Amino acid sequence: MVDVANDEPPASPPTVARAPRTARGTRTRRALLDAAATEFGARGFHATGITDITRRAGVALGTFYTWFDSKEAIFQALVADMSARVRDAVTPRLADADSAIGRERAALHAFLDFVAENQLIYRIIDEAEFVNPESHRAHYETTVGRIAQRLKEGARAGELREEVGEVEAWAIAGMNVFLGLRYAVWSPDLPAEEVARRANRLLAEGLARKR
Repeated sequence: MVDVANDEPPASPPTVARAPRTARGTRTRRALLDAAATEFGARGFHATGITDITRRAGVALGTFYTWFDSKEAIFQALVADMSARVRDAVTPRLADADSAIGRERAALHAFLDFVAENQLIYRIIDEAEFVNPESHRAHYETTVGRIAQRLKEGARAGELREEVGEVEAWAIAGMNVFLGLRYAVWSPDLPAEEVARRANRLLAEGLARKR
């Protein structure tokens, strides 16, 4: 149970993105988002009620409205939160990579590890396409934007072809999504490191047999 007896009130009229101003507020909002992830992931958006979320989070119904205007608002915030968590899981793992291709291997490995611990992300992101198309699109566009930036940096460093950019970034993102679905959700019968290695070899060498 989260202690909300003196939880902070909203400083302004309700908005979708309401940032906490205290440590207690941060904990309460985090508890609500985590509960929403579990409930939406297990039940789906339409079968989940606000009371299901507050009950799981251990907070009062009124506290919910301190942070979110509606069920739609917390769902939108959850999609943004999960996108940020993917970013935060991947970014530190890039530091040790010594090449542009190596960074993509590290990014995929980190993503597979994240999905293995957060499998409900697939249902939530997929449902966002219908519940909140804007957040669904933003999730993928920001993800691809980070990949494209890495590829462009590799091109500027002379490691990748000069024209490498957005198209290749979308292709890599699509590959990563389906590899995560297959090897971190459906049947994790290969180590993430092996999946990342083999996918990375495809990027590095292409599919054509060398003659």
